[in-house]
Amino acid sequence: MAKKTQWNDDYWLLLIQEYLRKPVGVKGVYSRGMVNLALELHIPPQFLYSQMFRLRQLSEPRLERLWRTYSRSPKRLQQAVERLRQMKGFGLGDDFYDGVETNETFERDFRPLAVDDGEPWMAVLMPVHLIVILDRYFRLTPTTMVAETPDVKELAKMIRLTPAQVVEVMDVFKFCDPILHRDEFTIHPLLEHCQAVWDRYGNGRPEELAATAAQMQEFFEMRNEK
Repeated sequence: MAKKTQWNDDYWLLLIQEYLRKPVGVKGVYSRGMVNLALELHIPPQFLYSQMFRLRQLSEPRLERLWRTYSRSPKRLQQAVERLRQMKGFGLGDDFYDGVETNETFERDFRPLAVDDGEPWMAVLMPVHLIVILDRYFRLTPTTMVAETPDVKELAKMIRLTPAQVVEVMDVFKFCDPILHRDEFTIHPLLEHCQAVWDRYGNGRPEELAATAAQMQEFFEMRNEK
């Protein structure tokens, strides 16, 4: 049985809480808080983003009532959210779906890669890292894919890797790039994962990758996260 996206009206409380986090307002699709909430609920962040816009507009009487009740009382909101999270099965995705075949989609982009025989730093990598690196890959030439390049340094700082580590991932992407026609063979712990990301984005329209990567960069912004 495939897992389905199901919205529960109780989840409005969680969106109100996220909306009120500083800076107050609609959060980005791939902001850290939205992604964490999406993973907790097993609901795509894009859907939560659209729901947050509905919340902002207060176009429905029930949303207006919820907003009046909780937006000006952080303590009351926190208590309601805590009660919600104590509900059976809530926030316990691994236990709740134990023994059930699930169809994960967006979740995989925010789970650590299964890397065998890799360096320790590779254990923190997720597909989201590879996606934003691939976007930067297409903005550079092979000769500028070096640790000294300002764009590489900037990206490394943003995603909390070293420039050398970003360059290593880019070097793996070179083996996925049909334009380079590389004849040599490589065995690299990240090759399978880089190829999977290349297959999703590398042969498509670059503007689509750019738009996705630009949104995903919000995931790495840690300001005001508690």
